[in-house]
Amino acid sequence: MKFVTLANGTPDGRLHVASHDGQRAVPAENAETLQQALETWAENATLWQAQYDRLNSGEAADAQPLSADAMLAPLPRAWQWLDGSAFETHSLLIQKAWGQPEVGLNERPLMYQGMSDRFLPPTATAVFPSAKDGIDFEGEYGVILDAVPMGTRAEDASRYIRLIVLINDWSLRTIGPIEMATGFGWLQCKPACGIAPFAVTPDELGVSWQNNRVCLPLQVRLNGEEFGRTNGNEMKFGFDQLIAHAAYSRNLPAGTILGSGTVSNKDYESVGSSCIAERRAIETIRFGKARTRFMQHGDRVQMRSETETGDNLFGDIAQTVSVLGP
Repeated sequence: MKFVTLANGTPDGRLHVASHDGQRAVPAENAETLQQALETWAENATLWQAQYDRLNSGEAADAQPLSADAMLAPLPRAWQWLDGSAFETHSLLIQKAWGQPEVGLNERPLMYQGMSDRFLPPTATAVFPSAKDGIDFEGEYGVILDAVPMGTRAEDASRYIRLIVLINDWSLRTIGPIEMATGFGWLQCKPACGIAPFAVTPDELGVSWQNNRVCLPLQVRLNGEEFGRTNGNEMKFGFDQLIAHAAYSRNLPAGTILGSGTVSNKDYESVGSSCIAERRAIETIRFGKARTRFMQHGDRVQMRSETETGDNLFGDIAQTVSVLGP
């Protein structure tokens, strides 16, 4: 199934079931919002599947065409946003560029709790205080969860994955090291994320959903030029392991969004990167200093993930930077 949330003047929008091609949608029955759908999934999933089937067969009389301008993030605000760092190549490159011991990722996943009261629509302008803060995008995959009991083991965790999404996790790189040095973690350097318009069930990925990983290229373009096409298959920790880590000491509420961290591949020379910081790390290692600048006012980033048959699975993220100050 495929879901989309359309603007209706409320903070949470109106949930719709979308067609496989993302061209048409109908209001979801028995759920006004995606949060309500997640909390009543067991009772209503077969109903939404029937709506989805009618849409795809052309039998939904109330189907309406979709406009990108009306699409919000699938879950415009969530009870919880947790972001991991599951790609070892990304960690190794950053460590080497910063002159740190190259240990990669140990056996304990890295994860932080970020801002969840607002997720940017996929085509919204991203507003930041200053270009001096090192504005960067981060392309990653994420899952939206049903309620997860405390102590859930990795081998049992996949049953709680309801939907998969594509995320742009905005970061302010200049502020990050300052906040990390305090020992209290990130706040200012992690503004609201953007999310692609369609949230899809794992079966929509077919063979591209393997070992609780999205095995698809994440295409990134910066100001119209290809920046990266990294594949999500190289996660050191799958989403099952990340869920188990997050649920060790707490219940996770339905509607928790859990991210993979920046998608990164060993073959970065040919596939590029999913964030500017990684490219700058590669340049520092190769040339002794970074050459690629962080984003400035008016810069535009685009993200999408296509299947082998060309299906634009999650729809497009296309966001332009607006800077309030110098």
